[in-house]
Amino acid sequence: MDLGTRYAPEAIERKWYEFWVNKGYFTPSGVGETFVIVIPPPNITGRIHMGHALNITLQDILVRYKRMKGYDTLWVPGEDHAGIATQNAVEKYLASQGKTREQLGRQEFLEVVWEWARKYRKEIRQQIETLGASVDWTRERFTLDEGLSRAVRKVFVELYKKGLIYKGKYMVNWCPRCKTVLADDEVEHDEVQGKLYYVKYPLLDSQDEYVVVATTRPETMLGDTAVAVNPKDERYTHLIGKKVILPLMNRALEIVADEYVDPEFGTGIVKITPAHDPNDFEVAKRHNLPLIDIFDDNAVVNDNGGKYKGLNRYRAREAVVADLESGGYLLKIESISHSIGHCYRCETVVEPRLMDQWFVRMKPLAEKAIEAVETGQIKFVPERWKKVYLHWMYNVRDWCISRQLWWGHRIPVWYCENCGQIIVEEEEPKICSKCGSNLLRQDEDVLDTWFSSALWPFSTLGWPEETDDLKRYYPTTVLVTGFDIIFFWVARMIMMGYEFMHEKPFSYVYIHQLIRDKFGRKMSKSLGNGIDPIDMSEKYGTDPVRFTLAILAAQGVDIKLDEKYFDIYRKFANKIWNATRFVLMNLEGFEPYALEDLDVADKWILSRLQRTVQTVTNALENFEFNIAARALYDFFWDEFCDWYIECAKPRLSSNDRKTVQNVLVNVLNISFRLLHPFMPFLSEELWQKLPIAKESIVIASWPDVERQFINEEAERSFVKIQQIVKGIRNIKAELNIPIKRTVELFTVGKELSAEEELYVKHLAFVDKIVHSNAKPSRCATAYVSNELHVYVNVESLNVEEEIKRLQKNISKLEQDKEWLQRKLSDENFLTRAPEDAVNETKEKLVQIEERLAILRQILGDLS
Repeated sequence: MDLGTRYAPEAIERKWYEFWVNKGYFTPSGVGETFVIVIPPPNITGRIHMGHALNITLQDILVRYKRMKGYDTLWVPGEDHAGIATQNAVEKYLASQGKTREQLGRQEFLEVVWEWARKYRKEIRQQIETLGASVDWTRERFTLDEGLSRAVRKVFVELYKKGLIYKGKYMVNWCPRCKTVLADDEVEHDEVQGKLYYVKYPLLDSQDEYVVVATTRPETMLGDTAVAVNPKDERYTHLIGKKVILPLMNRALEIVADEYVDPEFGTGIVKITPAHDPNDFEVAKRHNLPLIDIFDDNAVVNDNGGKYKGLNRYRAREAVVADLESGGYLLKIESISHSIGHCYRCETVVEPRLMDQWFVRMKPLAEKAIEAVETGQIKFVPERWKKVYLHWMYNVRDWCISRQLWWGHRIPVWYCENCGQIIVEEEEPKICSKCGSNLLRQDEDVLDTWFSSALWPFSTLGWPEETDDLKRYYPTTVLVTGFDIIFFWVARMIMMGYEFMHEKPFSYVYIHQLIRDKFGRKMSKSLGNGIDPIDMSEKYGTDPVRFTLAILAAQGVDIKLDEKYFDIYRKFANKIWNATRFVLMNLEGFEPYALEDLDVADKWILSRLQRTVQTVTNALENFEFNIAARALYDFFWDEFCDWYIECAKPRLSSNDRKTVQNVLVNVLNISFRLLHPFMPFLSEELWQKLPIAKESIVIASWPDVERQFINEEAERSFVKIQQIVKGIRNIKAELNIPIKRTVELFTVGKELSAEEELYVKHLAFVDKIVHSNAKPSRCATAYVSNELHVYVNVESLNVEEEIKRLQKNISKLEQDKEWLQRKLSDENFLTRAPEDAVNETKEKLVQIEERLAILRQILGDLS
């Protein structure tokens, strides 16, 4: 039962994780009701960040809790190949060596990426292990594993045969940096400062008449094929059907009428550039307008741009504006704020382009996915995310799934070089099914990363094979993820689950918080304000890191993370360690027996323990991680350590020793089991030291509420003891009486019981308690209730001097209170100061008001 003198996480964490894995505790038992989570697979692009740590911690809390509850738990780990992100990272790595992927060629480049993948998958696993995650490593998956790749090909082929996948020339989002198309929800829109250019378009066959077009992108006018007005705009109805001359290009453009045009924007006349604007593309389809693409893959002007060929889009803009001005076509330029789309990976401004791409028809797939959430088959927690999900699903657009990358799932489509036949098969065909030619060329593109991720809940369980895992563990139970991938991932998993498994992929979607820095800013590389969870684990211990994240994880509220919190909860871990060490040092002669012959302190702590079991269990069932963690913190530190252990100390040398020993062991046993999902390493290390411990706390049972120990009368009695003791301590502190100097008490009204008197004397250093019929003179009030008043005898003090000092302190506190109230009534402070500063000011005001109440009561007594 020996325990070291200090909490040293480095000495216990690796030891216990290896023990758990070697014992196979993380592999499902195959017995009982199932509880299944599939991990949101981290991208193989680098280290796990604090958002991952939160996500993994919350999942592990649920999994460890359910395992202890007797569920057949499975937590599937894995990693995502992350097409664009990984290819970008590897290309940067190659650039540092003076190489490009084009120089290597596709095959050699992919070999480099696979080496990268193996390296980072290993590192990610080590980081997940460091965080204590009880995942089943025997079932680890990767989105490019052969089994998962087969699932991807099968899904593509089946959707194609159903007419739900198609190829066509449509307006897409093109990233010139990544050289690939992006789905609509992979484009991040930011408000930026820009300019609105007013340009004259002369009417055909007229020397003086012209229309004025307002545009934010004058360089794209090189691809204009029409000018449009709103048919209801009376200013321009006489122009409909006429033609204008496109400045600089000398091309005739028709003026068309279309309700898309907003009469309030600019001049109410807009240029139509169908190959470079999604709305203009729709207008062109309605009016059979030609399409002119003016950019190449690098967003450099191509042959269609005339003399501007070879200029990138920004240089082209400068040249076009200069020529418009010198030609007399530019009327004016205004500054405006407008939304610009950026690539979600490299932040390059996205270029709308007309391209041949592969798409998934989303509307048919969305029907069951909408119904599942509307009817509650799948529940979002917090519920407000349900509205966000449904809004997106009702307005869902077809999903562009092809990417112009080399890293990823190659699209399973082949083209016959002889007859042009398109062949869509799961396995590579040898000959053309139409003409018999063996000259077949596979589509160069790969699938969007989210295509394979959408299959994750069932592909990881062995689908398309009818595996035992698939039969037993699908559907899964809970998905824990961030709000930012509700559309990228959550919605698509639900759609694919119903389409291919004819069943929901999970019952609950818990949307966890976003972690910000202490000032409320999003953590980012550019700000340099990120906190590395692995560094924090090495510095403070994994358990304090996990507990910190859990206790801050209030539903629907972003986490403002300050490193000081890890130190606070390391102190909590140390408190648990030292309390356990004290108990173990006092267990000589321990014999386990039924908890009987209990006094008020015993009954109180056991009652509070059962209420904690109740609170923690209910909170975990409702994904209220912060409430569960706070209940554990308050119980162990405040009630158990600060009160019960202090009550127990003198009794360990009395006839009550065996009773107290059993209460102490019982409290630690249950507390460690409650703490285990949050602090797995510390709880295992300390639980193993208890004389009643068995094989491992991982497979110990979750505590049930033992209602026979809930004792309201004992709780009321002990709360009275606590309030009296606190009152005495306050009086001693305010009157400068040393805390350990004994004092005399007077009670008026109902007398204290013998047990209550015993604990008041011990905890507050009271040598004598006198019962009186009335309030004595020269005393200060320590406790007041309808039945009982308790006073401290202060006859030995210089009352006049104490009154002066109290008055001076009250005057100072009143000034401080007034200053804080003025500060909190200042709108500038409330709106501009950091939230933490405002809350700190409010807390100071509450503390001052509480202390003023104490001082005024004492002053009133002495006066």
